[in-house]
Amino acid sequence: MTKKILNSPAACPSQMLDGFLAAHGGTCERVPGVSGLRVRQVRDKVALVIGGGSGHEPMFTFFVGDGLADAAAAGNVFASPDPNTIVQTARAVDAGKGVLFVYGNYSGDNLNFDIAAEMLEEMGVPTRTVRVWDDVASAPAQRIKDRRGIAGDLFVIKIAGAATAAGLSLDEAWRVAAKARDGVFSIGVGLAGAAIPGESEPIFTLPEGEIEFGLGIHGEPGIRRMPLPGADELTDLLVDTLFAETGVSAGDRVCTCVNGLGSTTLMELYIMNRRLRQRLDCAGVEIHDMQVGSYVTSQEMAGASISLLRLDGELAGYFDRPCSSPHYRR
Repeated sequence: MTKKILNSPAACPSQMLDGFLAAHGGTCERVPGVSGLRVRQVRDKVALVIGGGSGHEPMFTFFVGDGLADAAAAGNVFASPDPNTIVQTARAVDAGKGVLFVYGNYSGDNLNFDIAAEMLEEMGVPTRTVRVWDDVASAPAQRIKDRRGIAGDLFVIKIAGAATAAGLSLDEAWRVAAKARDGVFSIGVGLAGAAIPGESEPIFTLPEGEIEFGLGIHGEPGIRRMPLPGADELTDLLVDTLFAETGVSAGDRVCTCVNGLGSTTLMELYIMNRRLRQRLDCAGVEIHDMQVGSYVTSQEMAGASISLLRLDGELAGYFDRPCSSPHYRR
């Protein structure tokens, strides 16, 4: 069994939130009765509510703060929050101007957030939803709505948070967030699987010296297995896939993210970012911002992903607005 520091698997999400609030309770608090986190001061604006399974920290729960999400609903490890948790979390920050949901495109999340949205609408709370589907390896472009959400969540939540903080209406905040979602593309690679707390085996295994190209953040199979190349060659494979998918070329402006999946070191991520910069500069692509770190993780999974967000003037303006949470700020 993989060694983990915990008391019991079932208690992990709740005890994690307790520990988080012990350190950062000045700005956030628990949503009473459910596994949710909210800002202490409700703003007079559209509420941005995010959420998903625990185990991807700091995503989603630790992206609650100024200029980011107003609240986050947390499920069990790699499992969607239930509809009641989502409803109570949303009601805790509803200021009468509606609720914008942003979350990754997974069947359990889709079902439970849709049920919660229907319940809120019946209570007189208008809602809009943006499902993030940035993982280009998970479905072809013709079936883009079947794609998974991975590290592109970072950019969509950042821009959605800025849009709601700017005082946009629910429909306008939805439009901006959806525009960001439609401009972000990601692909990842796994080197070793993680273990869900309480499980004796990792969620996937690989032969010695092989990697999974295009895997998902829950260990979903990728495009192919292949020998582990050097860092530059691996980065080139990821970048070439994104270039082919997005059509990003000379004169375009992008934000990038090299995201670690849990156990990948910053040394490795910055080595990849070095090559990413070289490739973008060589292609004549303008780099607006580069993010490097572990933002959407999968427990102790080894691996990384690269995300590209194509910007226009509107999205750049919202991306550049300040934000602050304990694990992410600009």
